[in-house]
Amino acid sequence: MAEIEELSPAAGPVSTRPLEDEIEDDDDDEDLDETLMERLWGLTEMFPDTVRSAAEVSAHCSVSLVKKFYSFSRTALWVGTTSFMILVLPVVFETEKLQLEQQQLQQQRQILLGPNTGMSGGMPGMMPPAPGKM
Repeated sequence: MAEIEELSPAAGPVSTRPLEDEIEDDDDDEDLDETLMERLWGLTEMFPDTVRSAAEVSAHCSVSLVKKFYSFSRTALWVGTTSFMILVLPVVFETEKLQLEQQQLQQQRQILLGPNTGMSGGMPGMMPPAPGKM
């Protein structure tokens, strides 16, 4: 309960932080005229040469690996796409053409022989069964 009393208005005036305008600017960053690259180059001096060279080699290998993977993926996509177009699309077109021809033959048979012959699974070229012989 002592903590609550300290924050209550009866405890007296509460000290507050000074406004930002009243705070003195002790930042030395504004006085320095160095670029980001100069700062990063200064940070490299805190690491030993072996760590810097290992980081450089790993970054170079990573960039090289990404370039090779990108080149391989482009080549694989090209080979896959052209192979599909040359090998698969003609088969798809021929099956579509065959289905269309069969549908046209079925429609011609329905027109010539009547609507029930198109539905029956009879052999093509055979006469429909006579209605009285069943």
